[in-house]
Amino acid sequence: MQNDNFLKELFQREFAKMVAVISSLFGLEHIEIAEDIVSETFLTAAESWGMKGMPVNPTAWLYTVAKQKTLYHFRRDKIFQQKILPALSAQKEETTELNELNFSDQHIKDSQLQMIFAICTPVIASEAQIGLALRILCGFGIDEIAEAFLTNKETINKRLFRAKEKLRSEKVQLEFPPADQLSDRLNNVLHIIYLLFNEGYYSMTQNEILRRDLCAEAMRLGTFLSEYEPTSQPKTNALLALMCFHASRFNARQTSDGDIILYEDQDRNKWDMALIRQGMHFLDLSATGDELSSYHLEARIACWHCIKEDSSEKWDEILALYDLLMTINFSPAVVLNRLYALYKSKGPETALKEAEPLQMDNNHFYFVLLGELYRQKDPAKARLQFQKALSLSKTQSERQEIQHKIDSLS
Repeated sequence: MQNDNFLKELFQREFAKMVAVISSLFGLEHIEIAEDIVSETFLTAAESWGMKGMPVNPTAWLYTVAKQKTLYHFRRDKIFQQKILPALSAQKEETTELNELNFSDQHIKDSQLQMIFAICTPVIASEAQIGLALRILCGFGIDEIAEAFLTNKETINKRLFRAKEKLRSEKVQLEFPPADQLSDRLNNVLHIIYLLFNEGYYSMTQNEILRRDLCAEAMRLGTFLSEYEPTSQPKTNALLALMCFHASRFNARQTSDGDIILYEDQDRNKWDMALIRQGMHFLDLSATGDELSSYHLEARIACWHCIKEDSSEKWDEILALYDLLMTINFSPAVVLNRLYALYKSKGPETALKEAEPLQMDNNHFYFVLLGELYRQKDPAKARLQFQKALSLSKTQSERQEIQHKIDSLS
């Protein structure tokens, strides 16, 4: 069981890297070949490690086996072309030395950056770009992508198939975009990283509330962008700041049993001050230029949440930032977060006047908020709201926390 968990974590971490490097050899028109080779490599690892035990360096073992499988595929394919399709073979003589398949840190980094920009080509619809990048670059499962888009697996599979067909038909290359297209393509890239971090920060597709591996992957990709001069833009650094501030409170967000600890109940001594300082560094870098993105505003809000004092000034500032965020990135989550800030700044009565007419009947966060706002005014009504939230919650951690709120009313 321990080996299975480790292999699963290794798959999450290495799948996307290996697919990117092998795709840089075959080209995006053969991206399924790269996926198949990597999947076969992990199946071989599961069989071999189950019988012989885990190697000293599992990652290096995977890279070696992937190279061997890539070479085998190349030779098999070349024999097929030479013996069965000699005319085609003459036109497509392969000169690449497969033994030079490069899994160095720098080549992995370059291949992944090129992959994510290639996937974010404007010839593919925006939703398909994001779905394909979540699958190929970030190693998301089809279930996770379907949940992110609030749709089903069949729809996602069809969407990914059409996107890959488009990569082939348009002959999209694995390379960085031209300078005049970089900023628009960067917007999609940053959005993908933002979705990845959010899935880890508040997981809705796994029966756990925090998946640090996904958050770490998002921060790693964001760091790649910040280290590449053309993409080290203010909005890139703002997103990195946002992720650092949120990640700084990971150790305070959960009990030893994995249960969620709400912000107001967190032990501030468990906050990671080094990550907060790093977030301040990226926030300072983001202040250059005249662009104000949603990442800038969310990073400023997250920064205020890293201030321990629960003052009226703090919540007034957070409310003002949410008011501005509503104008450029309106969403149910922003609406509810703003209402919570309104409650902390102006009191429950003021927040209730705006919350009651919303009627977000399928959003359990809405009913949790209503329960909090009714807690002092009408405990019976608060209990009803929490019970509605309980019926809509999706994870065990959520259900336990909501049940705790119900019990506290007694």
